[in-house]
Amino acid sequence: MGAERSAPGAGVAEQTPREAVKEASSRLERAGVPEPRASAEVLMSELLGRPRGELALVREPLSATDAALYECWVLRREMREPVQRILGYAYFRNVKLELGAQTLIPRPDTESVVEAALEAVDRRDGNCRVLDVGTGTGAIAISIADERPGCEVHAADVSEDVLQLARQNAARAGNCIQFHLSDVTGGIEDLGGKVDLLVSNPPYIQSAVLEKLEPEVRDWDPRLALDGGPDGLYFYRRILDEATPLLSPGADIVLEVGDGQAEAVLRLGEAAGYEPLGTRRDLAGGVRVAMLRRA
Repeated sequence: MGAERSAPGAGVAEQTPREAVKEASSRLERAGVPEPRASAEVLMSELLGRPRGELALVREPLSATDAALYECWVLRREMREPVQRILGYAYFRNVKLELGAQTLIPRPDTESVVEAALEAVDRRDGNCRVLDVGTGTGAIAISIADERPGCEVHAADVSEDVLQLARQNAARAGNCIQFHLSDVTGGIEDLGGKVDLLVSNPPYIQSAVLEKLEPEVRDWDPRLALDGGPDGLYFYRRILDEATPLLSPGADIVLEVGDGQAEAVLRLGEAAGYEPLGTRRDLAGGVRVAMLRRA
């Protein structure tokens, strides 16, 4: 495979975007990259600032500068670096989020978490106090603030560097969010009894499984944002044990869960005194959300 690679810019300088995408797709497929065509098209779309569906309509050859940059990006994708890491940003619902080395790439699975959270907000007429625990890029908190501006949104994370990135993302999206440096719920005691909705996408991968993950996750996502302990449930226990003093009566909890974890999380919540409300599926049909309520 290595012998087939060319120097940056070589062999693509006189190609149209369509031709370059076709060649890149073949290379990525040979490298074992999942959905090679999609990767090649997204990179070209972002390079040219054109929708993917319009790339075939561009007849002009790539400039030497664009060809060289695209070649560099394709080489990185061949090495299984995620498209979002190559670009330095990701799209999530209605917002564009800058990424950092300490943050997960926001994924479509998490949109089901936001949908469940928005429904909980709407049951309170769109006006409630929300806390996003382990906010990372701020994807969940920013989406809720963006789509339900009547909410007072708080977001917490254990890393000041991560919080700074989330602040920047919120500012670019034009959202007013209050950020807190906190280890799960420790450090935000001033919200005691005031949180109507707690939402979180905590680390939930079993420690022993981390090395078996796809390279895009294993080699590029931060371990601290993935590792949920031996059974993957460590942070759910902490959240459910520590959250009660922060919650208002009847407050909702919406948690992203890993494959096969939903029932275990609901049982943990019930043992901690919460009422299980059920689950939600993600866009691929997998159970991705566990919902509970403070009795």
